[in-house]
Amino acid sequence: MRKDFLSTVLAAHHLRRTGLIALVVGSWLTAFNQGDAILAGPFSAALGLKIFLNYLTPFVVANIGLLSRKV
Repeated sequence: MRKDFLSTVLAAHHLRRTGLIALVVGSWLTAFNQGDAILAGPFSAALGLKIFLNYLTPFVVANIGLLSRKV
């Protein structure tokens, strides 16, 4: 079962879609939530982690939605 989920998530056509969702939503979240900190500078490790999570979260949610159709 786990291998089936992994092969679904890593399929090229799914990665294109979930990656695009992560890019669009993550960019919006970053601009909205950390835009002022980015413009104010300096760039810190904590800010970098927040930005990373802004992109990771929609990627994970998109994959959960994708996998929920498989169950």
